[in-house]
Amino acid sequence: CFITCPSPTCTQLTGQSTRYNSSLCFAWGPAEVLVCETLFGRAGESPPSSSRVFVVRRDQDIYIQTLRKLFNESHGIFMGLQRSEEELAGKSRKAQLVQVSKNYRSVIRACMEDMHQAAVSTRDPALQGQYSTQVSILSAMELIWNLCEILFVEAATAGPLLLRLLDWVRLHVCDVDSMVRDVLGSESPSKHKLFWNVVDIFVLQGRMDEARHLLSKEATANPASMNMYKILDDLMKKMPLSNTQTLTELELKWQHWHEECQRYLQDGTFASNPHMESICKILLGDEDAILEKKELMTTWYHFLVTRLLYSHPTVKPMELRFYAQSSMDLFLGGESSPEPLDLILMAAFEFEMHQVIKECSIVLSNWWFVAHLTDLLDHCKLLQSHNLYFGSNMREFLLLEYASGLFSHHSLWQLGVDYFDHCPEYGRVYLELHIERIPLSTEQKALKVLRICEQRQMHEQVRSICKIMAMKALRNNRLGSALSWSIRAKDAAFATLISDRFLKDYCERGCFSDLDLIDNLGPSMLLSDRLTFLGKYREFHRLYGEQRFAEAARLLLTLMTAHIAPCSFWMTLLTDALPLLEQKEVIFSAEQTYELMRCLEDLTAGNPDKQKFQDDDVETTKVEMLRLALARNLARVIVKEGTVEGS
Repeated sequence: CFITCPSPTCTQLTGQSTRYNSSLCFAWGPAEVLVCETLFGRAGESPPSSSRVFVVRRDQDIYIQTLRKLFNESHGIFMGLQRSEEELAGKSRKAQLVQVSKNYRSVIRACMEDMHQAAVSTRDPALQGQYSTQVSILSAMELIWNLCEILFVEAATAGPLLLRLLDWVRLHVCDVDSMVRDVLGSESPSKHKLFWNVVDIFVLQGRMDEARHLLSKEATANPASMNMYKILDDLMKKMPLSNTQTLTELELKWQHWHEECQRYLQDGTFASNPHMESICKILLGDEDAILEKKELMTTWYHFLVTRLLYSHPTVKPMELRFYAQSSMDLFLGGESSPEPLDLILMAAFEFEMHQVIKECSIVLSNWWFVAHLTDLLDHCKLLQSHNLYFGSNMREFLLLEYASGLFSHHSLWQLGVDYFDHCPEYGRVYLELHIERIPLSTEQKALKVLRICEQRQMHEQVRSICKIMAMKALRNNRLGSALSWSIRAKDAAFATLISDRFLKDYCERGCFSDLDLIDNLGPSMLLSDRLTFLGKYREFHRLYGEQRFAEAARLLLTLMTAHIAPCSFWMTLLTDALPLLEQKEVIFSAEQTYELMRCLEDLTAGNPDKQKFQDDDVETTKVEMLRLALARNLARVIVKEGTVEGS
């Protein structure tokens, strides 16, 4: 890409400005680069206050809305081709590959029609120009793909090859439908100024039935030419061109027919009608006569197919290169140089598949075409021997480039995952690198990315995504979501941090948030001691709420004596024991009561802020209440246990 700096003081992107020394700052991304100009003013001068940042994208076409159909629908075709790899063989396999190729072309054509409609409907001249450019690009893509389908995928042999090339020319090169409507809609078609042009185009494209139909209008309007018309009509009707014949039969019939055309021309049968005489010369394959119709053919490859039709209908595939080169030289005549499209088509006629792919990679504005065409040719077993110098084959290299471009789009990245999956050598590495750079803007998107990683056992990426989402949730004070993500990441340290936040929140509010999550931690609570404590402490509250006081008391004492509760939370636990100590029925045994007393003394004696602790009236009151409750409970227990022993 070439970027022109919009600053009035900047003359070149990398050069000197008229007032300031300029330098560039780059920040590279997976599929784009951020560029900004930094200006350093001279002594006593202030640099411009405004600055701009430019986003230079590698695959700009990814962002064109009207091309979304091309990317989305071709993805389905691509995936179907990968799944059908081993299903069929032999002729069935070839037919399947040809159908896949046609499916790709139908998507290109549908996208081209949508783009054309968009160009017609918009009133913005700039947009109209962009759409028209895209229509031209898509049209060239289908033209190239169709030729590759004939030569490489279908691998048409002599005989059928020419018929396929005729269909190719009729589809892509010259649309005469509007001209035909104008001619046939006039009062006297044979007198219309375009009449003979339409007839000539039909003949140049081998559309004999349509040419004969138009010529019948001339015969009806001009009885004097009836005899010539009948002879020419008979010649055109008898032209041998069929799929059902063997090559030998076709060559023999064509030779007889050719001699008959030659005889009528030499006899001067059509001398009185230059138009019919010109058509007879074309039927004989006269290059000068065909080149006289250059304006009607518009392209050298149309000239090539017409030339082959009337001079060498049984052309073999490997002979095409010679006819193609001479046809281009004759048609251009040194007046103009070949365009990039001409060079690509010439490479195809020369069966230089790698050159076709290389030229398309240079000329076309995105990787879609070369990636899918190369994949198809690879399935045809035509590119197996071609490895690139860095280890990957051409198919994989182009698929990686295409998929990398898809990952720069906010939604198309999901298609890129499947393309990486079918790159056996480097696909997983690329996927790991790109998936880490996907902006996790919503939890829904994060879950989608996470599911992709989990399906592919990408454990490091799973942990990374979960940590990112946990941190986002924590910053937004969504503790339940943060804890859920940290558990999923199996991050013990982060789970401990969030558990502490839950406990702090409980101390401040007197209740837990996200009870459903805490109640259903299950084995996940074993991830960290603090998380285990959180889960068990919540279980204590549940038991207490269900009035299962004995179980609640045992669990509470276990939480304190097992040393999994944070020291800062011991006073809360002891305070929670107060209602159990005051129950009418004795809950804590003497041994358990002694344990609680020991815990209380450890708390008051081992507190680093002992003086502050003693000066806090609330805490002092709690301690006194606990000591009183523990003493009363111990007395009740001793009386109860003594009574039981005495009895």
